[in-house]
Amino acid sequence: MALALHEYEAAARERLSGPVWDFLAGGSGTESMVTAGRAALDRIRLRPRCLVDVSDCDSRTSLLGADLSAPLGIAPMAYHRLVHPEGEVATARAAGETGTLLTVSMFASRTLEDIAAAAAGPLWLQLYWLRRREPMLALVRRAEDAGYRALVLTVDAPRVAHRPRDARNGFAVPEDIRAVNLDPSLMSASHTGAPGASAIARHSREQFDASLTWSDLAWLRERTPLPLVLKGLLTAEDAELAVKHGVDAIVVSNHGGRQLDFAQPAVEALVEVAEAVSGRCPVILDGSVRHGADIAKALCLGAHSVFVGRPVLWGLTHSGTAGAAAVLRTLTEEFDEVMALMGAPRVHLFGPSGVTRR
Repeated sequence: MALALHEYEAAARERLSGPVWDFLAGGSGTESMVTAGRAALDRIRLRPRCLVDVSDCDSRTSLLGADLSAPLGIAPMAYHRLVHPEGEVATARAAGETGTLLTVSMFASRTLEDIAAAAAGPLWLQLYWLRRREPMLALVRRAEDAGYRALVLTVDAPRVAHRPRDARNGFAVPEDIRAVNLDPSLMSASHTGAPGASAIARHSREQFDASLTWSDLAWLRERTPLPLVLKGLLTAEDAELAVKHGVDAIVVSNHGGRQLDFAQPAVEALVEVAEAVSGRCPVILDGSVRHGADIAKALCLGAHSVFVGRPVLWGLTHSGTAGAAAVLRTLTEEFDEVMALMGAPRVHLFGPSGVTRR
């Protein structure tokens, strides 16, 4: 078993085909955002306090009513079966074993019901706003019936950005791996490869509704009792609008460096978003989390929790449920150690005085 996240990354790169690895690891444009978030986190340094009783550190927290073993969740990522035959079912087991929230992608490669049956922890469902609203609403109904606890609407992708690696590879989702929760007619473009073009980008231009605005959120809110989370905000202005429109939580995210090139990294945007929200709803940091110390940094800067993405797929590639669970445990155990060494034995004790910027 690997001992550090970078070891899982190396193992995944060795085991996956070149096009699949590029799909998972690549970014948009110059790929500046793939590394910018990590660099921004590394510039933040922790300011520990001493002579604090840390004999009983407790990393537990809650998020929109869900009890978590640590302020940690799994970001939505499509097609887990690209890296392991059990796909999202294996991921759900790992999340349940570690007390972690799992956000299931609209383009999951296992059914919502199978994922829910395997889950022992809270599930959220991620959505893209499709031109045809009926299939999206049908998915919401299934999520309600299966016990999912919130909807996560991704709003930074009116279309998929140009991703050079996918275009170079002519990447298309293999025929035997499907977004099984949607009608095949909605997904056919994702499976049609062409030299020099990404089937993922072509599909988004066909199916995503680029005319979506703030006023459309009311339509969804009126049709489901589930909390609504917006993912992809990077500015105080949008955070203010989100609160105004009754959003229940915000995910500050750069989409894994796969959307707007040269945007400000999510962790740098976190401060202005958290200040704009001012406690009116939870704020979650998504992007470049690789260490337990990153969780502490995010909490100090105003986040209630963090999401982790690619490392979970590295663990899944390595050894299925066991590998994904090991990645999550590594982050949780590292965070527990940081709590002790920071002199912050409870999650709520992390605040602005706990960090400085290099």
